[in-house]
Amino acid sequence: MRGLQAEGGAPVEPERPPAPGPARGRLFAVLVVLASVIYVADLVTKTVVLRTLEGEPPLVVIQDVLQFRVIFNSGAAFSIGTGMTFVFTFIAAGVVVAIVRTARKLGSRAWAITLGLLLGGALGNLTDRLLRYPSGIGRSSQLQGHVVDFIEVLPGHFPVIDYFPVFNIADSAIVCGGILAVILAWRNVQIDGSKEVAKDD
Repeated sequence: MRGLQAEGGAPVEPERPPAPGPARGRLFAVLVVLASVIYVADLVTKTVVLRTLEGEPPLVVIQDVLQFRVIFNSGAAFSIGTGMTFVFTFIAAGVVVAIVRTARKLGSRAWAITLGLLLGGALGNLTDRLLRYPSGIGRSSQLQGHVVDFIEVLPGHFPVIDYFPVFNIADSAIVCGGILAVILAWRNVQIDGSKEVAKDD
């Protein structure tokens, strides 16, 4: 196919839309894989502890430091906001949608990891809120399922923390992702990989 002719007779190639960058595709893959690993790990561990520890005494992992004890949490991560299950269900769903939309602008590996942690954790706990008791198909209390928590750090091992709430893998991913997001924002690293330069007044 011949190119367009310029005024001087020289051929001019028609403009082509830029091809999607392979780097962005790889970063999106990092996000998806990490989120999938966290989601599966969260689902599997919750299933195992429910089958083995529900209604049983706590399982001591490290004496006087760490144990597994099943509780059902109607609040947010680390048992915050108990009793606001319906609200947190919508918040978790909104977080998932926001992450998926933001992922289209990915240009930073650090942000890919951050969003992967947040997405995997949000999906893990959102699954509980949609499917676990008292929510679930055919039940009246929709969107109010309780999240399964089971990792318990015993008191007396952190100087400034007298009580550490029981949590799960999804909670851990959300907190780690949140910390990374704060660090990246503090360093002015943007989602697309660019760095915002502070302007002098």
